[in-house]
Amino acid sequence: MAHKVFIDGEAGTTGLQIRERLSDRRDIQLVSIDPERRKDLGARREILNSADLVILCLPDDAAREAVALIENRKTKVIDASTAHRTAEGWAFGFPEMCKGQRKLIKESTRVSNPGCYSTGAIALIRPLVASGLLPNDWPVSVNAVSGYSGGGKQMIAEFEDEGSANYTKVPYRIYSLGLGHKHVPEMQIHGGLLTRPIFTPAVGRYRQGMIVELPLHLTQLPGEPSLNDLHDIYAKAYRGEQFVEVVSMSEARALTTLDPEGLNGTNKMRLFVFGSQETGQARLVALLDNLGKGASGAAVQNLNLMLGLDEGDGI
Repeated sequence: MAHKVFIDGEAGTTGLQIRERLSDRRDIQLVSIDPERRKDLGARREILNSADLVILCLPDDAAREAVALIENRKTKVIDASTAHRTAEGWAFGFPEMCKGQRKLIKESTRVSNPGCYSTGAIALIRPLVASGLLPNDWPVSVNAVSGYSGGGKQMIAEFEDEGSANYTKVPYRIYSLGLGHKHVPEMQIHGGLLTRPIFTPAVGRYRQGMIVELPLHLTQLPGEPSLNDLHDIYAKAYRGEQFVEVVSMSEARALTTLDPEGLNGTNKMRLFVFGSQETGQARLVALLDNLGKGASGAAVQNLNLMLGLDEGDGI
C-alpha cells in the first residue's frame, strides 16, 4: 500500500522540486488540499492528521503552526524550514553527519531538513572536530556562494523578473552583512563547535548550485596536520556513502577551478581538500546543489528513511 504524503507549501521552490521527485512513484500517494480551503484551519488540520508523512515547505512561524495542528501521533513530519533545526525532540536530517544519525532519522517522527549552506559546512567541520584535529573552540570561518534560487521566490524574482521593483543585473553580491544568517546556529551545534562560526554568504547570477568553503591555517592547529591527514579523516567519515563523495587528492590537485553548478539536479555532495603543504594552508570545499542535497533531494532521502524505503529511491 502506498504511503500518503502531504507537502504543505508545495507551490514554493523546494515544495515543487519535492513533488516532482515523488510524483511518479508508486509507493507514494501525494495528497493535496483544495486551494480554496488552503487557509481553512479545519481543512488543514484534517489533511495534516490524515497523512502518513507531512513535508513542511513553509516559513518558520507557519511551520510551527502546522506542527501544532498535528494530533495524530503516527503522522511523521519533515520540516524544511529553519524552525526546528536545533530544537529538542527533532532529529537533524543529515544522515551522513555521524555514526548513528541515519538510525536516528529512521526511528524519528520529527525530522528537520538541514539548510543548504549548513549541509556543506557541517560536512566539512564535524569530522575534523570529532577526530580532535580541529578544536571545538576554534574560530572557524565559512565562506559560500549559492545560486539565487536559494533565496526563494523573492530572490528569484529579483534576478529573473524584469518587471520586479527589485530586479537587478548584478553578477554577484554578498549579503547577511551583520553576520546573522539563519543557518549559523545549526552550523555551530551540529558541527560540534563551542564558538559561533563567522559565516560569509554570497549569491551569484545563476539559478542553482553551491560552493561552501572552510579555510584553515594548518600550522596553527594542534599537531600541524597535513593535507593528507585531513583527507584521510574525510575518507574515513564518508566511506561507503551513496551521496557524499570525498574527491581523491590527485583529482583535486589536477583542478584549477570549480564550477558551482557541477552537481545540479543531483542529491550528491563532493568534498575537496585543496591547499598548499608548503605554506601550511588548507582550502576545504563542499560542492552541492542547493536545491538537491541542500533541500528537496535531502527531504526525499529523509522521507525514504522514515518510511522504511530504499534510501536512494527517487533521487
